[in-house]
Amino acid sequence: MKAHQPGPPSTTPQLPAAPPGPTVALALGAGGAKGLAHIGVIEEIEAQGYRIVAIAGTSMGALIGGIHASGKLEVYRDWVCALAKFDVLRLVDWTFTGGGLIKGEKIIETMRGLIGDVQIEELPLAFTAVATDIERGREVWLSRGCLFDAIRASIAIPTVFRPHLIDGRRLVDGALLNPVPVTPLIRENADYTIAVSVDGAPVTTTPPQPPVRDTNAQAGYRQRIGDFIGRMVSHGENQPPVPGTLDLLTQSMDLMQANLARLRLAAYEPDLLIELPRNIASAYEFYRARELIEMGRLQARATLASWPRAGTPQREA
Repeated sequence: MKAHQPGPPSTTPQLPAAPPGPTVALALGAGGAKGLAHIGVIEEIEAQGYRIVAIAGTSMGALIGGIHASGKLEVYRDWVCALAKFDVLRLVDWTFTGGGLIKGEKIIETMRGLIGDVQIEELPLAFTAVATDIERGREVWLSRGCLFDAIRASIAIPTVFRPHLIDGRRLVDGALLNPVPVTPLIRENADYTIAVSVDGAPVTTTPPQPPVRDTNAQAGYRQRIGDFIGRMVSHGENQPPVPGTLDLLTQSMDLMQANLARLRLAAYEPDLLIELPRNIASAYEFYRARELIEMGRLQARATLASWPRAGTPQREA
């Protein structure tokens, strides 16, 4: 009779690892402060189990997308949500030379200090900032080199920010040619392409109440600065809503941008478009960050909830 041979030690059956969520290539559109809504959109997309593997951004979309690609979106969100009106003004380095009202150096250096500098090719996911070569009239995709150089070029709104030079090219805001950059993502291997636009049809809004005056004598200088900026970017008190100089410029650009975005999105249709109204804020209302982020989150949630293909990738793993 053969002796009993002990078998291998019993082990608890191992469950297979859960498959990763559907992957997303994300296009983030231009829009100034309105683009803060992108933060809420990104957070909601990831909260619902999607994995962002590539981002292309124009202007504010490039800023938010680049910061997310660097893994520092939470740091930026907390910082921008703490900004008050005068904190925003302190980031503006006015100039009257070089082709823009704002140098843009103070903003970018603040971002470098907050996020840290990095090369785009070292980021953990694919990233492209879209800019415009103003002299050659060409769209430029920046997917290598210094992250904040690429962002600085992409946010250079003509007449507002000075153009930015990269490799001898004078670069300005990518929204002039591609406000919602789906095209750089065509080459990416992702389950879905999702585009986010803050150039949607405007909604009827209630005019804001006039601001309360600060009667503190020590606030006099700050109040005079606020009055000057108010004449440039906001409506006068107790008057019908008449746009200031920068308001009129940005409203005009928003209108052109919205029409161009519709044409580009029709030609290069994403799997899903998350769209917010273009009048949710002015381009300079960064002090409304918390509110705008939440708008993005809620719009993303509603759009994903009504998307028939949500969570069911068409591409085989």
